[in-house]
Amino acid sequence: MSLRHHPLGLVAALTIVLVCAPSHAIDSETLDDPVLQTRYVAISKELRCLVCQNQSIQDSNADLAKDLRRQVRGMLLAGRSDTEIYAYMTERYGDYVRYRPPWRINTLLLQLFPFIVGLLGVTLLWGTLKKHRSRQSVSTPDEAERDLSLPEDQP
Repeated sequence: MSLRHHPLGLVAALTIVLVCAPSHAIDSETLDDPVLQTRYVAISKELRCLVCQNQSIQDSNADLAKDLRRQVRGMLLAGRSDTEIYAYMTERYGDYVRYRPPWRINTLLLQLFPFIVGLLGVTLLWGTLKKHRSRQSVSTPDEAERDLSLPEDQP
């Protein structure tokens, strides 16, 4: 069966296409130089939109994201390096603007926290299992006395 025979299926397919189409057309401005365009897209995907729910400025349609894209485009056309652009954005908006914040002493604990918690959990589990095994291997005095009082096999 094809979509032509089911008008409801055709309507559903058209709805999906129309709903998905604007998501690819958020940033309609492109740079003439393909190298700059590639850098622009890469940088825009690395920078977080500050008013959206975890979207990059490349994927966001918010006014602030449009302004940030315009700034990135302007800095690229002015000949700034990627490092200079990231430094400018971080200085102006903080480390939160980047999906991968730089390694610094103030972000070190945040970045290492999952590993510290994992290591602590493994250590606690190992200590608990070791303690449990040592309890099982040592018999209590009552058990030892009971073992001695058992009669031996007599013929």
